[in-house]
Amino acid sequence: MLIETLSVFPEMFEPVMSTSILGRARQAGIFDFRAYDLRDWTHDRHRTVDDEPYGGGQGMLMKAPPIYEAVRSIASSGPRPHVVFFTPCGAPFTQAAAERLAMQERLLFVCGRYEGIDERAYDLADERISIGDYVLTGGELAAMVVTDAVVRLLPGALGDAMSSVDESFATGDSGGLLEYAQYTRPAEFEGAAVPDVLLSGDHARVVAWRRESAIDRTCRWRPDLISSARLTDSERALAEQLIARYHGLSQQNA
Repeated sequence: MLIETLSVFPEMFEPVMSTSILGRARQAGIFDFRAYDLRDWTHDRHRTVDDEPYGGGQGMLMKAPPIYEAVRSIASSGPRPHVVFFTPCGAPFTQAAAERLAMQERLLFVCGRYEGIDERAYDLADERISIGDYVLTGGELAAMVVTDAVVRLLPGALGDAMSSVDESFATGDSGGLLEYAQYTRPAEFEGAAVPDVLLSGDHARVVAWRRESAIDRTCRWRPDLISSARLTDSERALAEQLIARYHGLSQQNA
């Protein structure tokens, strides 16, 4: 996979893309990364990428012409990229979206800055994404978040092929829940002991306990996920009871 970013601060990316799992995956050739400076597609001596908004208002807007020229130039080399813009207008980013993007051969993330982007530039987008209901200084951090979520799903990135399957928000046949509670040594710490079942060596009991723990934690901390989680009838009945216990709500109202 090739992941590319278009930004006025391309230097922000290299430290992240060269560190930890992303760095190892990149070094192993699991994905390639390129960061482009939007100012390379300007034609004035000040390398201007922004201007005042028509109609007045606060701040400056990123101009459409440099973005158009840059995206078209980048896309002309190799297979056409899947172009993503980051904006509050975008669809909320989820694990399902990460899994879908991980299937793309080439991604191009366009990172906004300042007060926003000339609306006409969004015509270049294959999709718009928001990573949350808050405002960032620019789209670079959002691009890093999405890149991390996508790359860890690529074959070989995590080493253990199951690492990205059995975790929070996974979308497999039994997914949609928060991950179960986990423990490591020591077996007892400040009066809190590891559940006996995890020390039993009984794989079937451990699997059953982890599933129940995942349901319990989801009902307690993210009951909104239960309605779309893939549960059996008995598990959904258990979830109803847990939500009522923790929140005094039925699943339909969670």
